[in-house]
Amino acid sequence: MVDENGEKVAIILPIEEYEKMKEDLHDLAIVAERRNEKTISFEEIKR
Repeated sequence: MVDENGEKVAIILPIEEYEKMKEDLHDLAIVAERRNEKTISFEEIKR
């Protein structure tokens, strides 16, 4: 959608796509919060 000056101001998309985008954004926020945490090796996890 555009305003009276032809500038893009909004979009229309299916609710399913919007919900998926919200989930992806939430996942990225969690990754950002945890980026400084100590990592665990795969061998430790297997034990």
